[in-house]
Amino acid sequence: MKAVVLYEYGGPDKLKYEGVADPVAGEGEVLVRLAATSVNPIDYKLRSGAYKDFMPLTFPWIPGNDIAGLVRQVGPGVDGFAPGDKVMARGTSAYAELAVVRAEELTLVPDGLDLVEAAALPVVTLTGEQLIRRGTGIKAGQTLLVAGAVGSVGRSAVWTAKKAGAIVLAGVRTKQVEEAKGIGADEVIALDDTAAMEKLGFVDAVADTVGGKTAEALIGQVKQGGVFASVLGPPGNAKMNPTVRVVPIQMVADAKTLRSLAEDVASKRLIIPIDRMVPLEDAGAGQAAAAKGGIGKVLLLA
Repeated sequence: MKAVVLYEYGGPDKLKYEGVADPVAGEGEVLVRLAATSVNPIDYKLRSGAYKDFMPLTFPWIPGNDIAGLVRQVGPGVDGFAPGDKVMARGTSAYAELAVVRAEELTLVPDGLDLVEAAALPVVTLTGEQLIRRGTGIKAGQTLLVAGAVGSVGRSAVWTAKKAGAIVLAGVRTKQVEEAKGIGADEVIALDDTAAMEKLGFVDAVADTVGGKTAEALIGQVKQGGVFASVLGPPGNAKMNPTVRVVPIQMVADAKTLRSLAEDVASKRLIIPIDRMVPLEDAGAGQAAAAKGGIGKVLLLA
């Protein structure tokens, strides 16, 4: 098969598109012929070496966690899947034509959802859902602010919180306010607007996808006993806010929840914007575009 392989840390040019051995489905595994995968921030942060101190890579390494495609082979002990099934998963080594996935991490693509577009969903939707469910634990009637609400993870977090019955504030940059009005939040807050921030009252929880100075400002807006959940770790001033419970979230595979979120996307209740689709062999260019920020998902067509 063809795959994108990294042999050393560096820029997008270090990603090599080449032939590698086909993977084989073992006990409890399914071999998937990918239709597409997608670029996530973790992909280029690992590639660059930004995370090497706490997430070191073993080379050669094939990036990618989003899988959408057709079942090619079912390994021993697997029930519920057959060759030809349209499937999706949060997996590993997804920048490739073929990938092996644990059967319990795989789910069928719902009717009405394009197979290629399904590749945009696993990482971002599961991360947003778990940021709310496992992170904030928000309950009906409570007030939650989602920082970075127009991003794919942020949109998923807003949707999950609204389904839980929370009052949701969408925190965005001023230039994103109009866009944010269409994602289903109860109110939109410009986090880079000093006057708007001064008017912001205390909230029960913050779901953070931004980090940095914004996170440091927002933790001070959480009520005593409230929760600050983040996919980027604790803010730098977390110790100065001892009455706030800080919960870091690292997403884990969850096939049942992924299926539910995919159904929400198929029915247009949840929208995850796709900016562009590029061939897998152009993964470096796709990562470079995604790393600049401010765009929707970048899909790599396998």
